[in-house]
Amino acid sequence: MPKKKKTAKNAKVHDHLAGFDIKIDPFGELQSNFNVDKINEFLNENLEDPKFTEEEE
Repeated sequence: MPKKKKTAKNAKVHDHLAGFDIKIDPFGELQSNFNVDKINEFLNENLEDPKFTEEEE
């Protein structure tokens, strides 16, 4: 019996990133349909960077 082919499912994403797609080309470079500055702006607004949190001593 042949194996079932997996269907491509779209991942659940934040509303601000709807339509975001990223791929890796044969040279290992990331290809995205969003501007890198827009992605960085979104990450800065919505994620805390653990390197910048104060350590409790």
